Amino acid sequence: MPEEDRLRLLADAIAACRLCRDVPARGLEHQLPHEPRPVAVLSSTAKILIAGQAPGLRVHESGIPFNDASGDRLREWLGVSREEFYDAERIAILPMGFCFPGYDEKGHDLPPRTECAPLWRRAALEAMPQIELVIAVGGYAQGWHMGTLARRTMTETVRNWRASFMVNSVPRILPLPHPSWRNSGWLKKNPWFAEEVIPILRQSVDSLIR
Repeated sequence: MPEEDRLRLLADAIAACRLCRDVPARGLEHQLPHEPRPVAVLSSTAKILIAGQAPGLRVHESGIPFNDASGDRLREWLGVSREEFYDAERIAILPMGFCFPGYDEKGHDLPPRTECAPLWRRAALEAMPQIELVIAVGGYAQGWHMGTLARRTMTETVRNWRASFMVNSVPRILPLPHPSWRNSGWLKKNPWFAEEVIPILRQSVDSLIR
């Protein structure tokens, strides 16, 4: 079977997944407050993979990844237009959890559901061997993709970005904080991120999509 067809079948299977509803993981027996709507973008040509956390409510409603204020900030960090960002020939998007997990009692997004990654992630990554750069957004993606290189906190992991990026291996991994506007305070407290990481990020993205 041609690789393009294999990838399409995998994408269709992910879109149809209802595992978190039908066979929830231990400790997550609560039902989602909505019908699952997996959101992911697979690609046979993209050299950049954005490994995110989980869709928010607006993304769940639209079915378009990063279709919110966080996405606006992420595109600014990357230095790409909306059209470039959503060009699947250039950028693939694979969150740790494919569905919006709902809110906690304080109104914050819950962590990514744990059913997704063990079932789908390895197969999806193996189906995209052409990926040269993984942009690991947030602690959950960093823990999966960076393994022992992920530090105790997200801040320490991002500050130590050279450990996973300045290596002679493919794909390279560049960790980022989540672009949520709730992290505006973090960005003010950590000006080194804008000074050190964003220029490297933009240069790398530019070299791979243009």
